Amino acid sequence: MGCAPEAPGAGAGRIVLLTTSHRVAPGLLSWPAWQALRTADRVLCADPDHPQLPYLREAGVTVETARPAARELVDLCADGGRTVVVVAGAEGEPELTDGLARLAGSGRGAMPELELLPGSYDLPGARLLDLVRVMDRIRAECPWSGTRTSEDLVKYGIEEVYELAEAIEEGDREALREELGDVLLQVVFHARIAEEDPDEPFSVDDVAGTIVEKLIHRHPHVFGDETAETPEEVKAHWLRTKAAEKRRESVTEGVPLGQPALALAAKLAGRARTAGIDVPPAGEGVGRELLALAARAEAEGTDPETALRAAARAYRDAIRAAEAAARGAEPVRRAE
Repeated sequence: MGCAPEAPGAGAGRIVLLTTSHRVAPGLLSWPAWQALRTADRVLCADPDHPQLPYLREAGVTVETARPAARELVDLCADGGRTVVVVAGAEGEPELTDGLARLAGSGRGAMPELELLPGSYDLPGARLLDLVRVMDRIRAECPWSGTRTSEDLVKYGIEEVYELAEAIEEGDREALREELGDVLLQVVFHARIAEEDPDEPFSVDDVAGTIVEKLIHRHPHVFGDETAETPEEVKAHWLRTKAAEKRRESVTEGVPLGQPALALAAKLAGRARTAGIDVPPAGEGVGRELLALAARAEAEGTDPETALRAAARAYRDAIRAAEAAARGAEPVRRAE
């Protein structure tokens, strides 16, 4: 009569695969991670340059730089029911985990208890650190990107913003995610170039810090003692704090004249209306009529640029329908 097989993990020890995020400062580990490291019989790490190792050793944790095979690790744990912590590299330990899975699936002998223990977690926005790191390398090693100036990139930034607007207008979620990334790249690229300025350098951290300070200052109803119950009150707060910051002599200051004409007209009309300045449309002919339409749309809460673009898309579809009718075919429609 045969003996029943030994239950997995019974007296066979324990293997803890400790993973960490490279996006969190080394040494900042969770309490369960520190407990596992301090109570383990042995701690192994295959990478002698792992960023966590100096901090673990400083904390009194002995780390052996070794890469045992799955069978060797199982046998090591079985020797007295030991607990072994494996500090995983940036890519995990796929070869080791695959080997352990094969051993567990074979049913040959007892397996140690297996535990995956995250030692640190990514915070929201952590992937932005990857973007900064990748941009640093591209700037240093790419013959094209390494020689660009902010002036060189202006046209690309304009193109990316238009592509983002198109993705939003068409309701294409996949394109929206991609185009937001392209716009974000422009910000990081310009900031990386700015770091090299010999007279007035600044970094992407300075850019982020500036906008954070601005947002907090211009939202006293969120971060301060003021209140705002409606979008109109929020806008009033924003304009009031912005005016105090800029100390401008005219409401037209800060309005970029290089933007599309319809958006420019609406922006100027909105500034005048908010300031209580009643100025009739200037110019003559069609230009004056368009300016009046833009001012009217802005006053009614409609963005004339967006409205005209929507009308233009509908007009495009009508043209295609007419062309298809002339050919006796179904109209070709763009995927929305």
